[in-house]
Order: sequence, then C-alpha cells, then structure tokens
Amino acid sequence: MSRGSGIIPDESMFNEFKRQCLSTENWLSKYDKNGMEVWVEVAPVSSQGNKGNNSKIHKIKCRITIDDVSAATMYDVLHDSLYRKTWDPTMLESFDIARLGANSDVGYFSWMCPKPLKNRDVVTLRSWQASEDEYVIFNFSVKHPNYPPRKDLVRAVSLLTGYLIKPTGKNSCVFTYLSQADPRGSLPRWVVNKASQVLAPKVLRSVYMAGQKYPAWKAEHNPDYKPWLYPIQSELAMMDPAKLSIQRGDSLENVDESTSRDTQENEDSS
Repeated sequence: MSRGSGIIPDESMFNEFKRQCLSTENWLSKYDKNGMEVWVEVAPVSSQGNKGNNSKIHKIKCRITIDDVSAATMYDVLHDSLYRKTWDPTMLESFDIARLGANSDVGYFSWMCPKPLKNRDVVTLRSWQASEDEYVIFNFSVKHPNYPPRKDLVRAVSLLTGYLIKPTGKNSCVFTYLSQADPRGSLPRWVVNKASQVLAPKVLRSVYMAGQKYPAWKAEHNPDYKPWLYPIQSELAMMDPAKLSIQRGDSLENVDESTSRDTQENEDSS
C-alpha cells in the first residue's frame, strides 16, 4: 500500500484500509451471534497452492453493531491510553513514544497471549482521521532506534491493524476491527480457532462495555483533554519520521509454538 513519499500514510492508504474493512470477498464467517460477527480471511482458490510466507500472516475481521454508544465515544475509547488500563486485561504495557504529525504518532504495546504461548509486543506507527461520517484508526509496525526487540517478549509484526467506526445514529454505530499480522511464530491450530471463536468476541464485548462506561469515567478524568482531537494539547515530543523504517517480519526471530497445548482449553470451552 502506498505511503506517499515517506513513511506517513497518505489518503490512498486510508482508502485501502476502509476498503478491506468493508470487503466481503475471501472472508469466512467464524462467529455470528448477538450483533457480533467474526471472519478470517481465506486464500483465493487461485493461490491456495502457494503457501509461501503468507501462510504465517493471520488476518481477522470483527464487527459489532452498537445501539447505545456513539461512534465519537468509541473513537475516544480507542485513543485514551489511560482509560485502556481500566478495561483491557491482556495489556501488559502501552505508551506513546513520539508525535509524527497532527494525526500520527509512534507507540509501544505489549500483551499477554494464551498460555503456554510467549507474550508479544509491537512498535507501531499509528494514524487516524475523524469526520461526521466515519472514524478511522490504523497502524503498522516500524523499527524505532530506541526500542529494539526485547528478550522476554516476541516482537510481532502488524502489517495493517485498525478500526473503522461508522455512525448509524446519534448514539449508535457499526464498529469494525481489522487485523493483518505476523505473530512471528508457527501457531498451533487451537490458537487460530480460539482467536476467532473465543478471544475476538470477548475483546469486542470488552471494548463495547468500555464504551458504555467511558462518558462517566472521562467526566472525572481530565474531561477536556483529548489530544487525538486537539493536537495542540499533546505533550509528546515531535520526532522526524525519517528515523523510522518499516519492520519486516523476516528480520525478527521466528518462534515455533505449533506443538504448544492450551493448558486452559477445557476451562475456556466449558
């Protein structure tokens, strides 16, 4: 996808991300209950015989129809890193590193994986756009000179991950999450199945509930501070985007966890 003359995404990349969020071609439904849907991408018939490196790329799309939270509130929830600490139990560490422009930054995120898999982390460049018709946030992995891979975590790669939120009313919206990632490991089949059938719906439900509670929480936590809407409020230092480069998966350690067994599989399926 095009990033214009530099690493910062241009309008064509926003359009491509939105196209993928709305596309139905080559997506297989794995979950459809209570206004929540989850799909995994399947290779086109013409390319199924060509495994290559693409077999290590995991692509999942989730969508939830929300009838009591506005698109603007859900957008704020995704941006508010302080609030995320209150609702995301899988997060280990998250912080913004530097600003790259009015609607882009670079940040760090690490999270817990289902046992016995190793925990992961990423360094990503994030960009966003907001309008009356839609809200968009997406990221992709980059190399930052001060944040190399850690020995205690597996550095994963986000090829394109983000959110498309479209208002359907004053306090309702359709919330879509798309992830195209290389976890840097040969994951066992139970992980892939669990991600689409158990973990993804659970995460969507958590984000939705966070949206329901956010207005009350924000009213007591610096309610006027929203640097994602008002860049002048940001206290992050600016960074030259030229110091960043795209993170390629083949330059990172590949962990074989294909024989790992889920120690809590019976508990989660009960």
